[in-house]
Amino acid sequence: MTLPTRDVTVLGAGAAGLAVAARLKANGVDCVVLERGPGVATSWRGRYDRLRLHTIRSLSGLPGFPIPREYGRWVRRDDLVRYLEAYAERFALDVRTGTTVERVKPGADGWSLRLGDGSEQSARTLIVATGYLHTPVVPQWPGLQTWTGTLIHSASYRNAEPFRGQDVLVVGPGNSGAEIATDLAEGGAAAVSLAIRTPPHIVRRETAGWPAQLNGLLLGRLPERAFNTMAATMARVEMPDLRPYGIARPAEGLMTRLRTRRYVPLQDVGIVRDVVSGRVRPVAAVQGFTATSVLLADGTSIQPDAVIAATGYGTGLGELFDDPSLFDDTGVPLVHGGAPARPGLFFMGYDVTLGGMLRQLALESRRVARSVSLTGHTQGD
Repeated sequence: MTLPTRDVTVLGAGAAGLAVAARLKANGVDCVVLERGPGVATSWRGRYDRLRLHTIRSLSGLPGFPIPREYGRWVRRDDLVRYLEAYAERFALDVRTGTTVERVKPGADGWSLRLGDGSEQSARTLIVATGYLHTPVVPQWPGLQTWTGTLIHSASYRNAEPFRGQDVLVVGPGNSGAEIATDLAEGGAAAVSLAIRTPPHIVRRETAGWPAQLNGLLLGRLPERAFNTMAATMARVEMPDLRPYGIARPAEGLMTRLRTRRYVPLQDVGIVRDVVSGRVRPVAAVQGFTATSVLLADGTSIQPDAVIAATGYGTGLGELFDDPSLFDDTGVPLVHGGAPARPGLFFMGYDVTLGGMLRQLALESRRVARSVSLTGHTQGD
């Protein structure tokens, strides 16, 4: 079954998709938002219970409707979900939940979308806002198939209760991995280890009330070498030397790592305290598995009951599009954030900056909506 062609279709009812849909509507362009989950903010609903934004409330709201002040400076996961629900309702956005798009290809009238129910529909303009953190990735470590313990991706972690009394290895010292390690240490795990391949840049979430996000915004335009030097100096002033506890200092500058690997620093919300106190033990990177052991890069091995892989995400876009020339080798669109990647095709929400993801996609939503509006779309189909 082929459905009628729509002028503008947005994929994804997360923050990016809702923001661009609201800006389009403000510009007089109607659109439909297709969401695979049962409601808006599906990815946020699935994050761990203790999660708070690492960016301040006042710089995390979407265009036209700020996050309510009563949610506090560091917004909780559930409050952000409530905010995004209210955002969609406030602007009366046409969100079609439970709609999975399995394939996208060029069509006679723009872009052809094959849906999970077997139907097809076309869009003259397609805006892909399915998220940078879309598809959980677990490395295929040697011997993993023989492992008899528990292994989950951090996307499936909710809280420490299922791991009470267990020896747990968290793999990956990013923001999710470090916070999950702290959550486990506070929540009754018998022992917590944190496997580190590349030493993280660690910053305080705030210092004397000044948030790290503002440092990123104010200093982010410095030349790369100057920024790297300043970031390293600030880290030495703000943070204790963690080398005696098993965390080396980064060899690569923060801005260099952001440019080359889309890396953002680890905001300390307890991990430094827990490492210094011994509640979380840094260990070497994971090299492989046996039935009962995890083999580490320094030649040692450990025998945890469970492994939580905070090993990142892929965009999932390569499974959606037939054209690999749209993406770099990590699956990120080569053109995104404002300009069309192809006529009538936009990607947004894939730019990683020190100013914060929500602030960045709010800026992008205005640029994309302006570009789409200039193509001559009008209200309605």
